[in-house]
Amino acid sequence: MKCTTDMPDSVLTKLTYLVRQNAKPYIHTEALTGDSEAHYFAEQEEREVKIQNGRPLADSLSLDKQGFELHRRETVVDDLYDDTSVVKVYYDEIKALIKQLTGASRVVIFDHTRRSDAERRDFRGPASRVHNDYTEHSGPERIREVLGAEQAVAMAAMSVAQINVWRPISGPVKRSPLAVLDASTLDPNDLLATDLVYPDRIGEIYHLAYNPHQRWYYFPDMRRDEVLLIKGYDSRHDGRARFTPHAAFQLPHTPPGAPPRESIEVRTLAFFD
Repeated sequence: MKCTTDMPDSVLTKLTYLVRQNAKPYIHTEALTGDSEAHYFAEQEEREVKIQNGRPLADSLSLDKQGFELHRRETVVDDLYDDTSVVKVYYDEIKALIKQLTGASRVVIFDHTRRSDAERRDFRGPASRVHNDYTEHSGPERIREVLGAEQAVAMAAMSVAQINVWRPISGPVKRSPLAVLDASTLDPNDLLATDLVYPDRIGEIYHLAYNPHQRWYYFPDMRRDEVLLIKGYDSRHDGRARFTPHAAFQLPHTPPGAPPRESIEVRTLAFFD
């Protein structure tokens, strides 16, 4: 994927991290509070970081090394706001894409969500704290929840990776783009497990502590015909990328009147024989 000349090599901006602390942080989710999230023992800090333009490297990126990949892939779905079309048509496109790109023998999609940096009651806002959706503990738990106990036992011998597929609903994206960490620069000691408290269960994600050795990328002006694959968990312990922290960020010099960033992400499990 070629990089146009008007795209900068990098931008200098701020990302929101968690500060290391003795107590395990936890969050009362919106589903529990009925309003906004409530954070406990979760001191945040903003750090200035350089986020590099990933387009010149797009052809060499790997889910198993950097933890993310960018691909140009059209969708036949005209209306990505329509859940029926997304579930009945778009899901099959995503399954085929994951199988083609990873060699997975089976792909299971367990949900999708939409995000907007405009105030829309039916959309979630961009996730502005650096995080990873699953942890060493919650990754396997999520797999068991999705498959059910009997199916999880039957497939226990297979390797599995959780992969998010992120696409702009419209483009090019001029506001609140997504920054992804090069997983090869991730120090596992910087991953901070955080509980997510729901009315009926407790989940767990990783937030991230700042480390100057972290290397960040984004893809300027992402279009509707592009997808970003992000690995959130991998069951294999063989040196490949297993977690890929990411966050939305404020793009410096955003054009006045730039349209809101609206995106859809599909969460998948890819199984390997």
